[in-house]
Amino acid sequence: MFPSTLPMGEADSLPPLATHTALSSLSPSLLQDLLRFETSGPQRELLEVLAACVRHTQALALTLAVPGQPRLVISVFPTDRQVHCAQPLAEVLDGNLAALQVLEVQPARWRTPGSTEAHRIDRADHYAPLGPLLWAVALRGARDTLLPELAGQAAYRVSPGLSLGGLTVPGAMAACITRLRRHTCNLREIASWPDVGPQRAMRLLNALYLQSGLIVSRSHPAATNDNWSGY
Repeated sequence: MFPSTLPMGEADSLPPLATHTALSSLSPSLLQDLLRFETSGPQRELLEVLAACVRHTQALALTLAVPGQPRLVISVFPTDRQVHCAQPLAEVLDGNLAALQVLEVQPARWRTPGSTEAHRIDRADHYAPLGPLLWAVALRGARDTLLPELAGQAAYRVSPGLSLGGLTVPGAMAACITRLRRHTCNLREIASWPDVGPQRAMRLLNALYLQSGLIVSRSHPAATNDNWSGY
């Protein structure tokens, strides 16, 4: 399902790969989660894979297709909230995130600073906080609909103590977050707020979820989106 796509010479810059196959070392629950997004082609949206990685707290290496550029490999460490990327992450985030597609998923071979496996730790400048990557891909990536675990009859509220430090928050979305700190609202209501609309509302909810900053209620009185086509 996720064939190897690394160029022949690229492996020289990575730690040695274990003898088992990449897919066999993924947890069954993570693999099943990835299979939910099966499509007719070999590529996957980056946000879907990042969400699965965060949900299952498994460190993954993702090979990405970047239009007009060499393939890019990033390693995501959800437990440590870090990402490894040989290219400056700021340059990646400044690019066309909607065009990024995942070609390969495998367990991460790098480790984060502080690991006991010192030979698998890369240069310090190749690591960056994970939060900005999750936030930017949710707001500007290819997916403009809710992740499956957020969709359906639901109401949403921002988690207490959510920190948005280091994240770029557009003005209209900042106003949404302020309101969601005080009130529990459904998607229809959020989309009706000034300068928001359905797509921006869904992107914001995805972004908050990936920052562990969203409370989803299925039983709250506001949890209804009857006859609305946003889902």
